[in-house]
Amino acid sequence: MKKNIHFVERIVRIFVGIGLVSCVFIGPQNPWFWLGVIPLITGVVGWCPPYTMLGISTCKIK
Repeated sequence: MKKNIHFVERIVRIFVGIGLVSCVFIGPQNPWFWLGVIPLITGVVGWCPPYTMLGISTCKIK
């Protein structure tokens, strides 16, 4: 798995994921907010499966 997500995009995904998952506990408490785990995991790992399937890479690979 090569990284295909740029550093800035990774940070944004992590914050969005944390924000959505935190809504499960302290916000409107809707179970749909568990979908925030997806951007959280892809942000931490740095690899996005749909990007790989579509041939997209925002990360500059040396």
